[in-house]
Amino acid sequence: MKRTLLKASVLGMMLAGVLGWDQAYGQSDPTGKKQVTSTYAITNATVFANASSSGSKATVLIKDGVIKAIGSNISLPAEAQEIKGDSLFIYPGFIDGASRAGITRPEDPKRPDNFVSSNPPDEIAGITPWRNALDQFSIKSSQVDDLRKAGFTLAQILPDGGMIAGKSAIVVLGDESSTNLVKENSGLAASLQGSRGMYPGTAVGVMAKFRDVYKNTELTQERIAKFTSSTGISRPEMTPTYMGMSDVVDGQVPVVFTVGNDLEVRRAISLQEELGFNLVLTGLEEYDAVIDLIKSSGTKVLIKLEIPDDKAIKAQKEDVNEDVKAQYEKVKEAYDLAISQAGKLEKAGVPFAFTTVGAQASDISKAITKMMEAGLSKEGAIAALTSNAASILGIERIAGTLDNGKMANMVITTGPIFEEDSQIKHVVVDGKIFDYEISKKKNGKDDGKAVDPSGNWTYTSETPAGSSGGNFTIEKSDSDLSGEITYDDPQGGGETSSPLKEIEVSGSNLSFSFGVNAGGMSLDVKVSGEINGDTMSGNMTITDFGSYSITANRTPSLIAKK
Repeated sequence: MKRTLLKASVLGMMLAGVLGWDQAYGQSDPTGKKQVTSTYAITNATVFANASSSGSKATVLIKDGVIKAIGSNISLPAEAQEIKGDSLFIYPGFIDGASRAGITRPEDPKRPDNFVSSNPPDEIAGITPWRNALDQFSIKSSQVDDLRKAGFTLAQILPDGGMIAGKSAIVVLGDESSTNLVKENSGLAASLQGSRGMYPGTAVGVMAKFRDVYKNTELTQERIAKFTSSTGISRPEMTPTYMGMSDVVDGQVPVVFTVGNDLEVRRAISLQEELGFNLVLTGLEEYDAVIDLIKSSGTKVLIKLEIPDDKAIKAQKEDVNEDVKAQYEKVKEAYDLAISQAGKLEKAGVPFAFTTVGAQASDISKAITKMMEAGLSKEGAIAALTSNAASILGIERIAGTLDNGKMANMVITTGPIFEEDSQIKHVVVDGKIFDYEISKKKNGKDDGKAVDPSGNWTYTSETPAGSSGGNFTIEKSDSDLSGEITYDDPQGGGETSSPLKEIEVSGSNLSFSFGVNAGGMSLDVKVSGEINGDTMSGNMTITDFGSYSITANRTPSLIAKK
């Protein structure tokens, strides 16, 4: 029986875890597969070698994935393919400090017959430090391509799981034919996420359990040392959990701790101060109150590349009573505080980078622009995307800036980065060139009128639960858009539907959202994509569950009348 998009992605995941470049190519090639040489010279481009660079005209020579030279008087080898960059701007490739792009959640293990909720096996309780994100990662995921289109060339991928999910890894977001591995074990992913219906089920319980696992790992290491150097000593118990935690206890890798608010920041730092492990905080959303603590502790931080939606602010009306005005003011104050935090971190002298977990790749540029409008400098934004991220991940020797001998990872734009009309035209990853189409703009707006999205659409999506499909309908009345999506009820009640909300069209881009009630959980689903005739391709993002590719075809005979 065919499953709809919602059943395959939302329900399936809930059950699993919660319930000038034409010279180099014949045509545009987003896959990077058609390269005819491994040696390129991008000539006379404006090059920004690092975050503080003011930019200068130069040629960049690339060979076998490495930057061989940057300068104005470079002797080019005969095999070099010259690419004229007179109107282009080159920046270091962006680095995602913590990502789940291309990651699928492993199946939950079956509970044993003698299961005791107060003392569950580690794997069932979400304590799996032996797991590796590479086992859950696919470079072929559309999420990887979406990040690359946004300028990201390297990412630290985090495994999906419970309180101690497993080992993170640093990968190149490059060619599908490559291993793309930079570092297999770059950290241990952890969080204050408790287990449902068993111990540890609360944040305090998670802290106690983390402390217990850490101390027992230390004790196991001591027993192993005695056992290997002495006779008459009982063999120590070497469990996967304790062996998986050993690199953290030895100080070889940090704990990449996911925290959201100031309380969780305090709890994670207190654990670090007590136990002494290396710490990187990721996922920060509400941290204004603990910036001084972050600075004094020297903790490395990755803040979310996601900001609150400002649609509620734009929709505020003038002709309202004082009580409503007061509510408006609170919403505006919360929004202003959220987007100003990055600038405050920079002002406090705290080096930080970004995590894209929970963010849509298509919204990343907007988020950074809003942060800059609220106080983050352009230099600070570029540093967070490049050199700061490389330093936090310990890969500054090979990435983060453009320099001789470093990886050929670059973002190439049509104008100065973050300016209104500037677009990412090409991304170079490990020496592979990915060429993306750009839209023609005039005065910051797409040339031509917006597309008409009305009609009956049949969609399919690739999710961890497999390929699935369904339908949605959009109707147009004057300038207003309305619609509905029908799907299998996640609660098993047959077919149900939800109205489409926030339907917007900008040029050829369509976006909308809808809500789903699944097992008592209210989930927000956002869809965005580009329409080309009667086809659409884009992404579907489910809050807290990730983003997945979606394609749709419109039935011409059912197009709604204007």
